[in-house]
Amino acid sequence: MRKPIKCVGLLGGLVLWPLSAAVASEPGVNALHYPGPAWSPYVVGAGIGVLSWLTFYFSDKPIGASSFYAHIAGFLGKLIAPRHTQSLAYFKDKPPRVNWGFVFVVAIIVGGAIAALTGGEFANEWLPPMWEARFGDSIALRAAIGFGGGLLMAFGARLAGGCTSGHGISGTLQLNPASWIAVICLFMGGIAVAIPLFTL
Repeated sequence: MRKPIKCVGLLGGLVLWPLSAAVASEPGVNALHYPGPAWSPYVVGAGIGVLSWLTFYFSDKPIGASSFYAHIAGFLGKLIAPRHTQSLAYFKDKPPRVNWGFVFVVAIIVGGAIAALTGGEFANEWLPPMWEARFGDSIALRAAIGFGGGLLMAFGARLAGGCTSGHGISGTLQLNPASWIAVICLFMGGIAVAIPLFTL
């Protein structure tokens, strides 16, 4: 089973890489010298693709992040209600532990901080200017909506069996139809919410 997964992942990446590059690139844009201090999204995107290949090859596992939140919930559950947490079917099959996926998400947070600092995009602010212009300067409102949105995203990721990493990167790279449907729905949902929030 290991070899077919590797082959499909590599084949999917090789087929989609030129197509995605052609769609994403604009005439006159040099992907290696992206304007401004920020990291080039083209180089970073290619790096994520290579990381996906290496992850499949060396660990035979897809890149994904949503299970991290299930592990966090399991750790908190063991502290607050250990008996109830241990009785749940999910945690009987997948007990919360610090595995490679857990470390992967922690590394994403650390890597994001490094990219922001080295790319000159680190901003010490509670409210982005676009949000403040549309919804005012209430930090409590921002926190409440952010928390509620996070809950909905976590629920949706568990319901769909993957997140933007699991479906959007690993699944589409393997040409998985369910992942392509999930990604299309992610974009449709994001557009359907963003347009009325920021234009009406």
